[in-house]
Amino acid sequence: MPDRPLVGFDRERGFYPAVLIVVASYYVLFAVMGASSGIIVVEIVAASAFVLLAILGFKKSPWIVAAGLVGHGVFDFGRLGHIHNPGVPSYWPGFCMSIDVFLGAWLAVLLWRRSHASPNSGEP
Repeated sequence: MPDRPLVGFDRERGFYPAVLIVVASYYVLFAVMGASSGIIVVEIVAASAFVLLAILGFKKSPWIVAAGLVGHGVFDFGRLGHIHNPGVPSYWPGFCMSIDVFLGAWLAVLLWRRSHASPNSGEP
């Protein structure tokens, strides 16, 4: 019996790129909530880089999206002490980092399994 996902949303090609765009946009939202116009620009520039990775990953290879998700987790960790966004809740960078790294690793495992699946396994 082949593995069947519970819901299957992540079987759509656009799912993980959309997740990457959403997680990158949260910091822009936090900057708007913190009413910090200078930081809004910084956050838009940073989010734009991840949006670009999501688009490239959607168009070229989902491996780019997996790397983008893990990269956003690393960015979450690296931003502590460099970007002072007053709207970010204190728990958010650690929470977001763990989710991003987990999802990026999960996508990488799914992609690896798909690329190494036998032709008769019934996987797409």
